[in-house]
Amino acid sequence: MKAETKAKFEYCLFDLDGTLTDPAPGITNSVMYALGKFGIEVADRKSLYNFIGPPLVYSFKAYYGFSEEQARLALGYYRERFSACGLYENEIFPGIAEMLRNIKAGGGRVILATGKPEEFAVKILEYFDILKYFDFVAGNTLAETRPEKRQVMEHILANFPDISPQNAVMVGDRKFDVLAAKEFSLPSIGVLFGFGSREELTEAGADMIAESVDALSGLLIEY
Repeated sequence: MKAETKAKFEYCLFDLDGTLTDPAPGITNSVMYALGKFGIEVADRKSLYNFIGPPLVYSFKAYYGFSEEQARLALGYYRERFSACGLYENEIFPGIAEMLRNIKAGGGRVILATGKPEEFAVKILEYFDILKYFDFVAGNTLAETRPEKRQVMEHILANFPDISPQNAVMVGDRKFDVLAAKEFSLPSIGVLFGFGSREELTEAGADMIAESVDALSGLLIEY
């Protein structure tokens, strides 16, 4: 007989890219497609991993020197490909579905906090058959009204005003997740199976570090 589980937090907030799934092929292919529209070829796909996490307009400006106008045009090209096929060039990390199921079974509430437009995020969660575990999906909008993670967090807190430092945790793989949590005094867990390094996450102030999905499950669930 399977042991009962209990969620250690009433609310578990999760980043998507690099935390629940590995989106690298779809994101990098779509960035390459967008850059190609400007005549830019990318020799090393891994050089585009910096695009996984921060707002895309910011990344096009920071890493390729685009103007605001160019960056927004590039974002449009990116979404042209990503919406058609890039969002499915993605893999769920092994053990994630079981972890989410156990959090829900243990009385926890699961919330997505992603920088992706909600429309894309919902399709990805549906694709991997894990949308059913989520109580709320929060992300950016196609109109780019919530491009930063702190804005996504504000949106979540407006819908769940009882979230507090005592009953919630933010889980993510990049400093943006940790910094957004700190801005609202929420504890955070940095995961090392995504795209952020231990140094990045600890310097940002992550309260806990999980090296694997199993380790993360142990921080979120009592078995």
